[in-house]
Amino acid sequence: MPTPGYLTKEERIAIAGADDLVIRLLLDREQFFDPLGEAERMGISSASWPLFGLLWPSGVHLAARMALRPVRAGERILEIGCGLALASLVGHRRGADVTASDYHPLAESFLKENLRLNHLAPMKYRHGHWSALELPPRREDGPEAIVVEGQFDLIIGSDVLYERDADAALARFISRHASPAGEVWIIDPYRSNRAAFNRQMAAQGFLVREERLNAPASGGAAAYKGCLLIYRRLAMVTGEVPSAVANG
Repeated sequence: MPTPGYLTKEERIAIAGADDLVIRLLLDREQFFDPLGEAERMGISSASWPLFGLLWPSGVHLAARMALRPVRAGERILEIGCGLALASLVGHRRGADVTASDYHPLAESFLKENLRLNHLAPMKYRHGHWSALELPPRREDGPEAIVVEGQFDLIIGSDVLYERDADAALARFISRHASPAGEVWIIDPYRSNRAAFNRQMAAQGFLVREERLNAPASGGAAAYKGCLLIYRRLAMVTGEVPSAVANG
């Protein structure tokens, strides 16, 4: 499938506990294409532009985690900063009600192509940008973007703590869209912003539990060091105190 301005490739991605996914992704980190300035207006630099379309180990770990989660009737799931949306694709293929979200101008088109490559039905995509409310500019030949709305029973994300967030925009976004009894899963490769994010989530009334996900190199895959951060609202957790979160 020819794509003007940037190069792509297709790979078969092995995910523990699930069938492989055939994924269209960018060829490498050197790709960049923003002829209309859409990404620039959303605060996406040329250096960060290709990051959405690359395969990241944390995303693969999140997809594997979704492969093990029971599908629950009536449960709504939101993936934030989805990028290639591996976890959303796994959940969607298993019958879960998943909404993928990102703010990169091409994330939705890559999702649609990867649904097609894996013979999957259409799924929901929403514009989700926690650090700004602005929508991407509407193209003359396309519909206006639809933003994330409502509350979700599970909010998931991988490697979303890569920037310092002094205004706690991400924590406030999550709090706004998490249902009262909902859970939040964030897989993080031990970024330096993790402790600050834990404190910001505590200020929003969430308690954190951390599970280590360290894995040795095997089968050609590099070693991984990271953790799964599981947040629940303090009011839903019995016998816990906020200081456990604030200590990060």
